[in-house]
Amino acid sequence: MKAVILAAGKGTRLYPLTETRPKHLVPVGGRPIIDHVLGAIKKAGITEVIFIVNYRKTQLRNWLGDGSRYNMDFKYSVQKQLKGTADAVRYAEPFLSEAFLLTYGDWILDAKVIDAAIKKHEELKPATTMVVTSVANPQEYGVVEIKDSYVTNIVEKPRHLQGSSNLVNAGLYIISKEIFKAIARTERSIRNELEITDSFLHLQKQGKRIAAVEVVPESMFDVGLLWDLFTANSRVLSNITSEVNGRLEEDVRIQGLVRIEENVRIRSGTYIEGPVFIGQGSDIGPNSYLRPFTSVGEDTRIGNACEIKNCIIMNRVHIGHLSYVGDSIIGEGCNFGAGTKVANYRFDGENVKMKVKNQIVDTGRRKLGSVLGDNVKTGIGALLMPGVRVGPNSVIGPNTIVLNDVPANSTIFAKQTVEEDRSKYNTTKS
Repeated sequence: MKAVILAAGKGTRLYPLTETRPKHLVPVGGRPIIDHVLGAIKKAGITEVIFIVNYRKTQLRNWLGDGSRYNMDFKYSVQKQLKGTADAVRYAEPFLSEAFLLTYGDWILDAKVIDAAIKKHEELKPATTMVVTSVANPQEYGVVEIKDSYVTNIVEKPRHLQGSSNLVNAGLYIISKEIFKAIARTERSIRNELEITDSFLHLQKQGKRIAAVEVVPESMFDVGLLWDLFTANSRVLSNITSEVNGRLEEDVRIQGLVRIEENVRIRSGTYIEGPVFIGQGSDIGPNSYLRPFTSVGEDTRIGNACEIKNCIIMNRVHIGHLSYVGDSIIGEGCNFGAGTKVANYRFDGENVKMKVKNQIVDTGRRKLGSVLGDNVKTGIGALLMPGVRVGPNSVIGPNTIVLNDVPANSTIFAKQTVEEDRSKYNTTKS
């Protein structure tokens, strides 16, 4: 069996991180999301993968290559226009001769989910086997109604729940090749997209059956929003194997699960409280504090007396001495001036809100810092408030307080009144 991975989307809800990379290459736990997906697929015994790509396809292909680095075989097909999941799937047809696994490239999932889907498909031999799971808010997903292990109806993001089902389409399927004829008859949905679930319903109308296999919610996690990355990161880090390959100077303290890659230097007085991952070539301390669920990329420098809490720090970042960064995501190549503070808690104690596609959204998190795109630079003493997004290649000046989102390629400085009368600061000795 081969796997088809949908990896064409722009991931606009993950801006500013996806302004410079496909969402599948956003790292969690020290590796891109797509690597975790491939790990689960390979563990389930599938080694041939077809990627459906579009947005930043060259960047994704350069990372993945031909699959030899994973001991797998990769092929690529370009979806010419982003017209929906059914349209994307049809680009895989030339590579397939039998039933195949279909999933997305931005999940954190357990290989047991794939095993369960394959087993159910082989047992019932339906046209399609769909993985479903229960959620608290099913109206935000594709709600699935089931009877005797078979799907009876699928409703995409219903405004009103008509039945009592809290089961939703989890986005992983085993599909027979007859799906391609159904795709050819699929019409655009109310969202103006060609939905693969509508193609399944076409199969149903022809008397074909869709089997359902239910899995526990904890076995897979969709990274759809920026703050979902923290949950994904914590899940990955909670399962790392402790291993220290770098150089620890005198009086370094390590507690819990901590993985330190090669050529890392941890300077004296640093305290690391796991789970924590530190990528190769990084340099931490002296006297710094890395708190739980922090992932540090490669060739990153965290200076003297810094505190980093529950963060995803990407490659080649420099965080100057006496800085604090809490519950934040820092893109590649960022450079923080000394004493930069990234706040993670609102003064009123309310949940942090972020802007997603020009709408203010309650993140449900009381602690959430900032998300910075690649190559952001801050001056000494800069302060970023909770929930702020800063676009790539932006500059935040010294002692500047950032209260609102900053677009890409912007320069923000604190205002200074040059005409101010300085005589009031003068003192006279008696």
